[in-house]
Amino acid sequence: MKQWICFLLCIGIGIFSSCGSKDNDPVTVTFQLEEIEINGETNASSYTNIDPNLHVTLTFSEEIDQSTVQNNITLRTLTAQSVELTYNIQDKTVIIQPTTTLVSFTSYQLIINTGLRSASGHRISTGKVYAISTGIDPADKFPRISDEELLTLVQKQTFSYFWDFGHPVSGMARERSSSGDIVTTGGTGFGMMAMIVGVERQFIDREAAVNRLLIITSFLKDKATRYHGAFAHWINGSTGETQPFSEKDNGADLVETSFLFQGLLTARAYFTGENPEEAELRTRITELWEAVEWSWFRRGNEEVLYWHWSPVYGWEMNHKIKGWNECLITYVLAASSPAFSVDIAVYDNGWADNGNMRNNGVYYDFQLPLGPSYGGPLFFAHYSFLGLNPKNLQDQYADYWQQNVRHAKINHAYCKQNPSGFLGYSEICWGLTASDGNNGYSAHSPTNDKGVIAPTAALSSMPYTPEESLAALHFFYYKLGDKLWKQQGFIDAFNLTEKWYASDFLAIDQGPIIVMIENYRTGLIWNLFMSIPEIKTGLTKLGFTY
Repeated sequence: MKQWICFLLCIGIGIFSSCGSKDNDPVTVTFQLEEIEINGETNASSYTNIDPNLHVTLTFSEEIDQSTVQNNITLRTLTAQSVELTYNIQDKTVIIQPTTTLVSFTSYQLIINTGLRSASGHRISTGKVYAISTGIDPADKFPRISDEELLTLVQKQTFSYFWDFGHPVSGMARERSSSGDIVTTGGTGFGMMAMIVGVERQFIDREAAVNRLLIITSFLKDKATRYHGAFAHWINGSTGETQPFSEKDNGADLVETSFLFQGLLTARAYFTGENPEEAELRTRITELWEAVEWSWFRRGNEEVLYWHWSPVYGWEMNHKIKGWNECLITYVLAASSPAFSVDIAVYDNGWADNGNMRNNGVYYDFQLPLGPSYGGPLFFAHYSFLGLNPKNLQDQYADYWQQNVRHAKINHAYCKQNPSGFLGYSEICWGLTASDGNNGYSAHSPTNDKGVIAPTAALSSMPYTPEESLAALHFFYYKLGDKLWKQQGFIDAFNLTEKWYASDFLAIDQGPIIVMIENYRTGLIWNLFMSIPEIKTGLTKLGFTY
């Protein structure tokens, strides 16, 4: 019996094997996508940095049933918003183009559904989803002009923030384009330097600039509240009363006062005419300058300067001004004061923190002499150096030209590498500094990166990174065009990942663009500030060579 069962099994196996033999098997047809080409790139699983002028060619293994194409080959955003397409069908090939240019720096999905059929009725074997992320539309948004013309255009249009939008009563710079009566002390100092550039570049005439500066200095002298000679961060531009920056920051701000006097002293050095108006301007500036009690901000006899003092809260803010950040100019001015000077011990023990402001770490092959990891926000290399010329400026802690060049280079290299994968970051779209952002104001830097690029960061670095900064300028102006370029220059910041563009301009960001471009072109503001006798005395006192 056992042998009989085995015989029957063998016969059965033979029969089924014969029925399933290859020679008698029906032909299986597989309808499939054989090639995809997107803007010249073939058969990738995903497509990045694609020109928004999209062109897709799909090649299939069989002629296509045209009636099934439109509903089964679609393009949509990640939020499922469909994109209207045109379809050019030729036998086995479908050429697809959107009816309008795609949005730059946006993610899409090209979807091929299994409902697609061939002309002979075969359903496609496998559905496909291709990820597509667009880059910038490469078309120029404005006509090309020479770099010299473009730099002048940027300076002139940005200058209008300070000239056309200056406060009607005080003449000072509004804190931002939406701040109404609130004017900014430091931003006004930057604006004064911008006015000097405006005279040199013939954006305004000399007499008009002097008249505006007389209005500002009269307001500062007679109406604005002073605290031991220093001014608040924010001031009401109509009344001169202090506008609190925060609850306890409702009095003196020594750093903002420093930025103001960097501009005032530069104006005194520039407007040297013998006419009564310029003579009066110089007299007022000197009176304001000599009234600032820099040494009082040692909070007694401490070997450090303090940032804030309030008539209500006293020293409760308790913020020592220690390096490395934007405040070098504060110590230089304090050492330069004719009547209230500080000595080198305050600089060494306070600002330099007995050498602890040194870094000397290496980032992207650049050794950074001072400051936090990766250098911090780029305004550290700008605000104090609108007037202070870092070329040949050295002390026992650093070569300041080297410091600022390397800081800018590290910032550029970080954005080029783009470790967080933010859309748009590249060697031509870079610059992290304090600015507005889609989640509010923040001091953006490589260690505080939120995807926000501020044009002022790269443009104000023009003296340090001319090639990289000019490349960024070309990108901002020609490629992003009127998304950034408005009536008062470039908007404050943008985030391409979030499709966010700032609505405001900020004085402390607009001013450095004008001034640092001019320092790159002619060294005008550097030469003026470094020629001031008191500044030379102060730098020497602190152990600088220059």
